[in-house]
Amino acid sequence: MAVYGRRRIGKTFLVKETFHDRFTFAYVGIRNLSTKQQLAQFAAALQMQSQSVIRPSFNNWYEAFHALESYLAHSRAKKKIVFIDEMPWLDNHRSNFVNALEGFWNGWACLRNDILLIICGSSTSWMVDKIFHNKGGLFNRVTRHIYLRPFTLNEVEQYLDSKSFNWDRYQIAQCYMILGGVPHYLSLLDRSQSLSQNIDQLFFNGPNAPLRMEYDELFTSLFNHPDNYAIIIDLLCKHREGLSRKQISELGKQGGAGLTRTLLNLERSDFIFGYSRYGTKSNNVIYRIKDFYSLFYHKFANRRDTKDPNRWSHLLNSPQVSSWQGLSFELLCIQHLEQIKCALGIQVMLNESSVWRSKDADHPAQIDLVIERADRVINLCEIKFTQDRFVIDKKYGQWLSDRRALFMAQSKTKMSTVITMITTFGILPNKQSNIVSSEVTLDQLFY
Repeated sequence: MAVYGRRRIGKTFLVKETFHDRFTFAYVGIRNLSTKQQLAQFAAALQMQSQSVIRPSFNNWYEAFHALESYLAHSRAKKKIVFIDEMPWLDNHRSNFVNALEGFWNGWACLRNDILLIICGSSTSWMVDKIFHNKGGLFNRVTRHIYLRPFTLNEVEQYLDSKSFNWDRYQIAQCYMILGGVPHYLSLLDRSQSLSQNIDQLFFNGPNAPLRMEYDELFTSLFNHPDNYAIIIDLLCKHREGLSRKQISELGKQGGAGLTRTLLNLERSDFIFGYSRYGTKSNNVIYRIKDFYSLFYHKFANRRDTKDPNRWSHLLNSPQVSSWQGLSFELLCIQHLEQIKCALGIQVMLNESSVWRSKDADHPAQIDLVIERADRVINLCEIKFTQDRFVIDKKYGQWLSDRRALFMAQSKTKMSTVITMITTFGILPNKQSNIVSSEVTLDQLFY
């Protein structure tokens, strides 16, 4: 069984809670150790868990796995559970770790019916390339995989309720727009403090604030050449509308197979996502930031003066925060697209989602979310984050009408187009609100 997902997502916690630490053998790979050092640590773990008086010494991973076989063969446990955590860190250059693992599994473990091998890793790209897409002895050997993704809004609400946080959904949404659905980050919250006080403590209470220090570890713990990944994240955090591969190559001074690999690894690890623009070729992918924590860190903490320990509380009503909230709520909605479809009653209908951007430089316009449905209706979705019900005045109503006309003219669609508003608290009914055919509220994103 393979359990994988981004750093801090709760992989180890899930495995330990499931088996209550009843492992016949467990080992955690250690970052930045040489093969010789890893083997020494593996030997120490095997000695301790086998309760042997003599500590073994291994020259390579083949010897290490042979010793593990011997220990398991003599174990009296009915079901022998082996847990190797952070496996990617064991696979150093020329260590032959993967080949030794193949020998252990194919030559011994898979011939028995009492072995459960659980492998775990934060480097999603390593797990996919070396295990799932293995072209050698491990091909098609994984019985089950569990890819842990961040919590949804609904799951964050359940988690906070279980910890007796008395936050309403507006506060939970704001929390999600900062920390995302990463369980470890949520576990750092203190229910005796407000959300803004928590953010001050986690990000701005000095240079050693927990989530200020976290960013430096984020890419070095997952990827080789972490600077290449950090450059792309930095670029995408600065461009809310996203960038094409060509634009990333030009701005980030990267290219070729290396850039392709970097983008793929970032997608696999839930840091970015690719999407298409309405009416363009399918291979014309636009990349956007997906990780809320990275977006918040770059906007408010990266290279910022940390002398104000209450920086977030002091910024709350600033235009800077309002702009960030609009972008982050848009991102939150895109990541809860299935909930939006359910709210619109189109979840069982074939549909495609994208964004639209005007090609006319004289009439710049963009639609946050376009849903083209099999019943020949297109939902043009406008996303707004407000502290109260959203009011459509005469000017904004005309703007919505003009933008729909511009979309129809440029796309040359023959389908029906309807305007959908996605807001925090809904729309205040008035004469202009009739232009909106359907609406989705924040509450509906929690289901």
